[in-house]
Amino acid sequence: MLSTTGLPQGAVPKLERPGPLRDRVYEALLELITTRALQPGQHLVESELAGHLGVSRQPVREALQRLSTEGWVDLRPAQGAFVHEPTEEEADQLLTVRTLLEAEAARLAAAGASGAAIDVLEEICAEGERAVADDDVDRAVAMNARLHAKIMELAGNAVLAELAAQVDRRVRWYYTPVARQRGQQSWIEHRELIAAIADRDEQRATAVMRAHTEHTRKMYHERDK
Repeated sequence: MLSTTGLPQGAVPKLERPGPLRDRVYEALLELITTRALQPGQHLVESELAGHLGVSRQPVREALQRLSTEGWVDLRPAQGAFVHEPTEEEADQLLTVRTLLEAEAARLAAAGASGAAIDVLEEICAEGERAVADDDVDRAVAMNARLHAKIMELAGNAVLAELAAQVDRRVRWYYTPVARQRGQQSWIEHRELIAAIADRDEQRATAVMRAHTEHTRKMYHERDK
């Protein structure tokens, strides 16, 4: 059984100030889970987490309770806390919703994106391509999230953005295990998407984004387990 002792070197984020300690601990633990520094099924020992983060056990306990409520952590009687292991159905449902949200965002972005906005998308894409070339999975995942967030911003629909924000971290969680397999192909698809948005072709942008997100969903289910 894995415990928190074996966290990768440099994986533990620094707790930013100011803000309530329990909130900063929550954010730190959620980041570790999202990036899979703490892996699904891993045992979360309060004292070890407290030691890693340089805090007492109380804010860790409060953060674990909140993470449990949100479905990131499972609290098992007499056993303790464990990172949640998502079922294939959970992943499929979330990634299907993501496809719907992202496809609409791409359509709206294509309807009104400026030249300056396209330049930003291309810069993010180039950085993502460099990350893949460097085999830097964490940076590739971060750039992928940034690109999709930028497209969501360009869509200009606050309600759509709010819904997307609710699923964003889980999308990163599911995307991380397949990021290396998606590799360069994912960024080729991103280039196609940016071209469609630049051409203000709403129909093509929608189709490219739908296919792009469906590829990720399919690969998640076919991943090496």
